[in-house]
Amino acid sequence: MLTAIVGINWGDEGKGRMVDLLSSDYDIVIRYQGGNNAGHTVINERGKFILNLLPSGMFRKETVNVMGPGMVIDLQHLTKEIESIRDKGIDVTPENLVISDRATICMPYHILLDNLEEDRLKDKKFGSTRRGIAPVYADKYMKKTLRMSDLLNQATLKDKLSDLLEYKNLFITNGYNAPAVMIDEIMDWLNKYGAHFAPYIKNTTDYLSGAIKEDKSLMFEAQLGALRDIDFGIYPYTSSSSTISAYAPIGAGIPFAKTDSVVGIMKAYSSCVGEGPFTCELFGKEADELREAGGEYGAATGRPRRVGGFDVVASRYGIMIQGATEIALTKLDVLSYLDKIPVCTAYEIDGQKVDVFPVGDALAKAKPIYNYLDGWKCDITNCRKFEDLPKEAQDYINFIENATNCKMKYISVGADREQYIEI
Repeated sequence: MLTAIVGINWGDEGKGRMVDLLSSDYDIVIRYQGGNNAGHTVINERGKFILNLLPSGMFRKETVNVMGPGMVIDLQHLTKEIESIRDKGIDVTPENLVISDRATICMPYHILLDNLEEDRLKDKKFGSTRRGIAPVYADKYMKKTLRMSDLLNQATLKDKLSDLLEYKNLFITNGYNAPAVMIDEIMDWLNKYGAHFAPYIKNTTDYLSGAIKEDKSLMFEAQLGALRDIDFGIYPYTSSSSTISAYAPIGAGIPFAKTDSVVGIMKAYSSCVGEGPFTCELFGKEADELREAGGEYGAATGRPRRVGGFDVVASRYGIMIQGATEIALTKLDVLSYLDKIPVCTAYEIDGQKVDVFPVGDALAKAKPIYNYLDGWKCDITNCRKFEDLPKEAQDYINFIENATNCKMKYISVGADREQYIEI
């Protein structure tokens, strides 16, 4: 069984929570794209964890976790992330963590360039997390990066880095008038944060193809959501990688494999970190109350998330792009305080009602058309069957399922691992 767990909207849908829950049924969990520019929050019996790079299957002792070739890895951040979960009693060894030899290293100068460019853009900035993601992916496609395999070849590492820095310093010194990056400083960084990963680095194509032959079950874990995809998202306010399920086998290192199912994760309302069009956005007191009720602050950055009612138009599009076969709805319990629940059922663009997700300037002009559904005004965190939910909550779920035309399989009614309903 090969299953992808993906985001339907702008990211922050609760994928880590669902991967942690469902990973008990899988032998291997694979992160296949992105870097440390977003976080997956997992709450279990050992506490609350925020993972930016590590797959969310790390908390299952029997699960092997893979960081695929589609990822960009900040070695310093990964080192500290591993230390943070080890401090809470989680084992991280070459037996339960495999890092692709083809994964790209996100260097300190990528972070520097990210900051320099966002500062240059000023009020026209893209809302970058300033963690070097766009510069490192740009360099990947320029074929001017180091990969994890280079850490295993110390004899050639410094020469490769020297060539890369000669190129990068042209932008840093001439383009941004910033001081040049020195090779000894970067070599020290690579040795301090990279050398100890040597036992973890493997050919994930060989490893995962062997696992498939042995009939092992694989779960692909996406970062962010469909609307942040570099090709199909709200460009240019996207990530710099492909967040969709179709890329999962490629980013994992097994492009010949095919997923058997795709679980799309979406919240019972909408949230968004960063810049770009967010048609369903709420403002003022209505937004403040929803943000506080849902604890809507970025897991990676701590930035307050923009929030809105559930967006039928965007969600239907995300489900199509992801090829979702079933849906997990998260944070339904957050809406329990509301008398009336806002749902964006269509957009208005230039005076016309639109129910197909637009692109470019049309999306920037879109205005939300809101309907309001009855709330349930009671605690649902102890519900474990669909029938346990109040009628209004059942009606809300049925409305979303019918509006998006995708089967609802999981309903999250709380942050803890066991607080969910399977339909």
